Amino acid sequence: MTQGLRERKRAATAQALAEAAFGLAKERGLDGFVIDEVAELAGYSRRTFANHYPCKEAAVASVAYAGIEAAADALEDVSDGRPLLDAVEVVLRLQLTTAGLSRMREVLALARAHLSLAPHVYHVQHRMRLEVEERVAAVAAGRYPASYLTLLVGAVYGMVSTALEGLVDVRLPGDPPSRDAVEFDEFLTEVFNHLRTGF
Repeated sequence: MTQGLRERKRAATAQALAEAAFGLAKERGLDGFVIDEVAELAGYSRRTFANHYPCKEAAVASVAYAGIEAAADALEDVSDGRPLLDAVEVVLRLQLTTAGLSRMREVLALARAHLSLAPHVYHVQHRMRLEVEERVAAVAAGRYPASYLTLLVGAVYGMVSTALEGLVDVRLPGDPPSRDAVEFDEFLTEVFNHLRTGF
């Protein structure tokens, strides 16, 4: 499922625009900039922006999508001969980097502060989940029932989301020390122990 040159260029342009919008949103708040400023900062025209995003909220939310293609490719690379749950765990540990997790948290915090952003964040999260599920199904190659795949991806996604949304006190590297917080690596271990053995 490797992307062609045109798709890679399009994805790079979309990511540059998303990064610019996200940076401006963090610096000024969602109401503190306009689309023209996003396009100029990223080095593109307003028309190019419009070819990728319907509004600045969509661009800000899309910054969380970075790395999903790499994560999906990594799943294909590690899955041979492994139980599917083990393959998913390896990929999560490789792809959920400190920078990526911190960025997702920042996007969610922005969405709480600016309600117009929330639907766009949910849309991106839904897109990410569907793409991962599609890749998991391709890797599983008929070895598991379709309902198992949907439940597996939903369970993993839901449990990790609790940490990103602050529903579980999970400490990422770089976070201030907290007596009650669980380190993210320990949290992932707990997640996959529950998935293997139940609750």
